[in-house]
Amino acid sequence: MEELVGRVVAAAGIERTVAERAIGIILDFLATEAPPDNVANLLAHLPGAAEAIEAARAGAGGEMIGGMGGIMGADNRLMSVGLDMGEMQHVAHELIAYAREKAGDKNLDDIVAAIPGLSQFI
Repeated sequence: MEELVGRVVAAAGIERTVAERAIGIILDFLATEAPPDNVANLLAHLPGAAEAIEAARAGAGGEMIGGMGGIMGADNRLMSVGLDMGEMQHVAHELIAYAREKAGDKNLDDIVAAIPGLSQFI
């Protein structure tokens, strides 16, 4: 995760701790919303991803902010760590690009296609 965190910090211009939390939140969203086989494949290619998801879940107290799940819940969680819309886009774009490099286009395309509305945000 160190390489990804560094890339996100540089791309979004945010603090390292914020980048780590944001990455965990997005990975948690994907783990919750995408087909389990695709997520398992993705996580197998991203060392430290499972720990990032666990940290994001612990940071949320195990509950969705405002009771929302899905894209809106992830958006709210990202705002709660201090990200604005532009920063969220930078984080998401960098994470997806990194994941494509590590897990391949097909896996990421399948994940994006399986989550309604996700393609608009990445």
